[in-house]
Amino acid sequence: MPKAGGDYFYISRGLGLTVGTIAGLLSWFSLCTKSAFALIGMSVLAASFVPLSWHIMAALLCGVFVLFNLRGVKQAAGVQVALVLLLGLMISFLLKGFPHVNIRHFEPFAPYGFRSVLATTGFVFVSYGGLIKVASVAGEIKNPGRVIPRGMLLALSVMIVLYPLMVFVTSGVLGADQLDHSLTPVTDAASVFWGKTGVFVVGIAAALAFITTANAGIMTASRYLLALSKDNLLPPFLSGIGKRYETPYMAILVTGLVILAMVFLNLDVLVKAASTAFVLGFMLANSSVIILRESKVQNYRPVFRTPFYPWLPVAALIGFTFILFQMGEDAFYVTALIVLAGFSFYWFYGRKKVEKESALLHLVNRITDKELVTGTLETELKEIIRERDEIVQDQIDALIENAICLDIDEPLSLDVFFDRVASPLAERLSVRGRRDNKTSLNGQRNPI
Repeated sequence: MPKAGGDYFYISRGLGLTVGTIAGLLSWFSLCTKSAFALIGMSVLAASFVPLSWHIMAALLCGVFVLFNLRGVKQAAGVQVALVLLLGLMISFLLKGFPHVNIRHFEPFAPYGFRSVLATTGFVFVSYGGLIKVASVAGEIKNPGRVIPRGMLLALSVMIVLYPLMVFVTSGVLGADQLDHSLTPVTDAASVFWGKTGVFVVGIAAALAFITTANAGIMTASRYLLALSKDNLLPPFLSGIGKRYETPYMAILVTGLVILAMVFLNLDVLVKAASTAFVLGFMLANSSVIILRESKVQNYRPVFRTPFYPWLPVAALIGFTFILFQMGEDAFYVTALIVLAGFSFYWFYGRKKVEKESALLHLVNRITDKELVTGTLETELKEIIRERDEIVQDQIDALIENAICLDIDEPLSLDVFFDRVASPLAERLSVRGRRDNKTSLNGQRNPI
């Protein structure tokens, strides 16, 4: 579904606008927190070279990235080219570090048990937020049916390979005792086997990582506010599009201000809350896959289909549930506030302004055999297919689509049949029906 807001749009059409509003705000909050975290890291790094407070540096950097995004996706995406250099530096770190890994540093492998592994997984889960960044700008991507799945699978593949290898080399070089007291473990590991050159290389890599994370976070988080506003679930000013650069300038500015405010808060709690929000969002997305598939909505025709259905989304839901219960109370409280805010926004604002069908309603309709749906979701999905596949509607398509259909399941005489046909036609053509025909001005009987 190549629409702004990515997983929000998907979840809202699968599980309904109430859940969709909550999911949209959760994803927006998570990406804002991820960007704030990157800005702090980058400003602390820059403050060692520039005689300025890291708070001032963070504010200045936030303003720079907001300006990049106000000028358009192409300009903002240009900054992301730095990722290519970042990957090269990470691979160099791995090649240099592998010969220095001491395998005894991994004994015992999990001294605090499997629960501690899950807790750590939950804490660093914010790192996987890049996946929804790809989906969030789907409405501005050419050939989305092909590009979006490839982009997400490529991003996931890089993380699955590089993240564990970076941790493996860092842990294998330093060992548990040194890791316990290090705030810059990768840099410390590089200094062991690469000297000052390694410290310099890792510093550049960290700066590039912070730049790409902060910039992409502002770009993608703002699209959630845009999508929610377009659906009338948030105030309309957030969907304002600039005439010159055609960017959602109000959504970008609001997102930038929120990220700037987060810089001054306790990020330890915020990062845990962001990870919790990401986990909840992924759970809702997996649930939506199941609901949309089982609802049998006619115009739900994705180009990419989830492999090993339904086992893969079910396994994901089980795994995320285990992680969720290891996140800690503070993260739950912050996330609960966001969920409450999302529900409140929908209940007191959006509910009165918009009504849309969901696949969940279609599934209930299918199970209970009750007429609960009106076809608005199928119409919306049909328009999405047209936009995604760039289908141009010709005259014949328009005639067929707008034709009146009569469902007649009984034998009819010719007069009754014409009466049935005349009634809807008369309404559409703004003329009298067959039973109400009158003599026209020229003395002839009205043929309808």
